[in-house]
Amino acid sequence: MACKRVDGMGIEIERKFLVRDESWRNEADAGIVCVQGYLCVGPPVAVRVRIMGVSANINIKKSTLIIQRDEFEYPIPLDDAKELLAGLCDGYPVEKTRYRLPYGGYTWEIDEFAGVNAGLVVAEIELPREDAPFERPPWLGAEVSADPRYLNSSLSRHPFTHWSSNSARD
Repeated sequence: MACKRVDGMGIEIERKFLVRDESWRNEADAGIVCVQGYLCVGPPVAVRVRIMGVSANINIKKSTLIIQRDEFEYPIPLDDAKELLAGLCDGYPVEKTRYRLPYGGYTWEIDEFAGVNAGLVVAEIELPREDAPFERPPWLGAEVSADPRYLNSSLSRHPFTHWSSNSARD
């Protein structure tokens, strides 16, 4: 969920990390299944269609690796999202279960990927500002915010299971 600027434009300030072990599972919610695909991966923007549980949305996000970026998200009918995913999205669908876990005053989102990205588990935190301090959970691994391979849009084109074993977690 993006923060709102005064002019109404959405802003996302997000950092992304690998997850080093399973200890987060005891504190996380039950999770929700998510399938998403990309109509455009940019630059300058990525346009995503996502079905999360029984709701759907379309998202337009600046296509960049910077931590703070413009983002717009709008609900769409579930049937429209299914049709867009089936017929208009390019690349592989990104399948995952998203878990939420409160820790240190923030809610972490942990994505456990499935399908062609099976084996990848990534944690994200949205912050109120780029320099906001946060407590690192013990299960948190290396930061990958600046690594383009871990963008969901990249995973739709170059899935985790297709990476060479030497580069999977550099």
